[in-house]
Amino acid sequence: MYAVRLHAFGPPENLTYEEVPDPLPGPGQVRIRVQAAGVHLLDATLRAGRRLGPLPLPELPTVLGREVAGTVTSLGEGTDAGWLGRRVTVHLGAAPGGYAQLAVADAAALQAIPETLTPAQAVAMIGTGRTVMGVLHGTDLGPDDTVLVLSAAGGMGALLTQYAKHRGAHVIGAAGGQDKTAAVSRLGADLAVDYTRADWSERIRAAYGERPVRHLFDGPGGALARTALALLAPGGTHHAYGGSSTLLSAVDDPSTTDAPPTTDAPPTAGSPSTHSPGDDTDDSSTQTSGTDEAAARGLTVRPLDPAFIQAHKRELEDESLTLAADGVLTPLVHPFPLAQAAAAHRALETRGTTGKVVLVP
Repeated sequence: MYAVRLHAFGPPENLTYEEVPDPLPGPGQVRIRVQAAGVHLLDATLRAGRRLGPLPLPELPTVLGREVAGTVTSLGEGTDAGWLGRRVTVHLGAAPGGYAQLAVADAAALQAIPETLTPAQAVAMIGTGRTVMGVLHGTDLGPDDTVLVLSAAGGMGALLTQYAKHRGAHVIGAAGGQDKTAAVSRLGADLAVDYTRADWSERIRAAYGERPVRHLFDGPGGALARTALALLAPGGTHHAYGGSSTLLSAVDDPSTTDAPPTTDAPPTAGSPSTHSPGDDTDDSSTQTSGTDEAAARGLTVRPLDPAFIQAHKRELEDESLTLAADGVLTPLVHPFPLAQAAAAHRALETRGTTGKVVLVP
């Protein structure tokens, strides 16, 4: 088979498309002919040789990728024969191996792909959709709510925008550039604003008032999030995930593909510091002042809870795939050929993608 391998940490060009031996399924496993493989910022971070939280760097050479969708072509010993020939999607967990024509997965982790979904859509929902369900857990959106989604044309942002609109909320989507704001409008947002313009927050105030937002969904963090926080109403909720909580995003896929770079972004209120031992700046005062401001304004800060997602991953995957199968959520997908994985990483890191990045063998 062909796979994309990483022999040395570094730039996207270090990803090479080459022939490797076919993987063999072990006991309780299946082998999948991959039709779509998910890509996310965690992959790019590991490729560059940077650790995220407790997740160790992979041993080299390695095949990156933790999400696949395709057809089961062979079974390991003791695996239920009913899986053979079925379309499935699976999150591989901590095990790599997704950027390939064939991948091995535990049968216990498989999800059947609903008939109404393509493999690319299914692979977007198995990781990114699962995380969105985790972010939304315990949040009851309705017609009385005004919601602001940052990076609304990204993998998670697009799903959050659709879900909030499905619940009847007034939805504001912020994205970078005309093409992406047009995509956000097509997703159903009541107002789409271009956050690369200096007056983007004033456009929101002109349409909705001084502090109209009840729920802020924040993937990118940094200066963008600080501007958005000024729009949050007293008693509002700041849902911080993705780039604004890097240590958390190591556990699950933030997929903030429309987000600004976050390696040097200060953390927002309630998110853990992204300061690393090699940084020359101390952002602890920024975090403290943000937390103090949130308390003074009666804001609730809800960072991503990876422990909850891990403990409930199966039911979150079920919910995600069901909402997609029923047409409530339609993931935006930005496909690249498997052989062009380096180009996919480069586009992802330079904000040149819309929606979930997917490699197609």
